[in-house]
Amino acid sequence: MTPRAEVLKDVVADLRMAASFVTVLPVASSKPAGDGAIARATWALPVAGLLVGLAGALVYKIAGRFGLTPSLAALLALAATTLITGALHEDGLADTADGLGGGRTRERKLEIMRDSRIGTYGVCALIVSFGLRWSALTAIASPWAVTLALCAAHIAARAGVPAFMSLVPPARPDGLSASAGAPPGRSVAIAFALGTLALALALGPGKALASLILLSLAGLFLAQLALRQIGGQTGDILGAFEQLGEILILLVAAAFQMGR
Repeated sequence: MTPRAEVLKDVVADLRMAASFVTVLPVASSKPAGDGAIARATWALPVAGLLVGLAGALVYKIAGRFGLTPSLAALLALAATTLITGALHEDGLADTADGLGGGRTRERKLEIMRDSRIGTYGVCALIVSFGLRWSALTAIASPWAVTLALCAAHIAARAGVPAFMSLVPPARPDGLSASAGAPPGRSVAIAFALGTLALALALGPGKALASLILLSLAGLFLAQLALRQIGGQTGDILGAFEQLGEILILLVAAAFQMGR
C-alpha cells in the first residue's frame, strides 16, 4: 500500500471512529480502539458534528415544508439531533449537574456521576439546555439560517473537546476519558481549525469571534469547576462541555439574527 493510500485509510478510520463514538450510526471503525486510537481520532469530532447538524437541519426543513411553525420545527430538529447522538451529550450534562451539584465529597460526586439514575439537578439542566436551544432556533426561524447555526454549533462544540481533554487531566484512572487518552497536538490543532472555519463560514467573522470567546470562557469555567470538585474531567464533563458549546453558539446566532 502506498503512503498516500495508507494516510487515506487512516483518515477514513478516524472519521468512522469519531462518528461511531458520538452518534448511533453503524459506522464503527476497523481500527483497534486501544493504543490512543480514540485520542488521535478526536480531530474528526467536528466532522461527526457536521453530520448531526445536517440531520437536525433536514428535519427542520421538512417540518417547515409540511406547514409546521418554527417552534414545532425547532423541537423536531432537537429531537433528531438527540436521537442521532443517542442523547450522549445530554446524558453527560445531566450527570455532571447531578454530580457537581449534589455530592459533598469528591468520591460522592464521582459516584453520583456514574449512577444511571437522574436527579433534580440533572433534570433542571436538561430543561434549561433544551429550552435555550429551542428558543434560539425558534428566534432564528429561517431554514437556511437554522441550517448554518445548527452546523456551526455541532461542529464547533465538538471542536473544543480535544483541547479540553488535552489540558484537563482525567479525574479517575478507569473512566471513559482516561481510557481514550490525551489527544496529540496535531489532533487538537486540526479540530480547532475545523471549528473556527465552520463558525466563520456559517456565522461570519464577528459572530465567530464572539462564539470563540464565549466557548473559551465556558471551557475555562467548566475546567476550573471540574478540577476543584473532582480533580479533572470525565466523559460526562466532556458531554457537558459540548452542550455548553451548542447553547452558546445558537444563542449568539439568535442574538445577531434578532438584531438585524
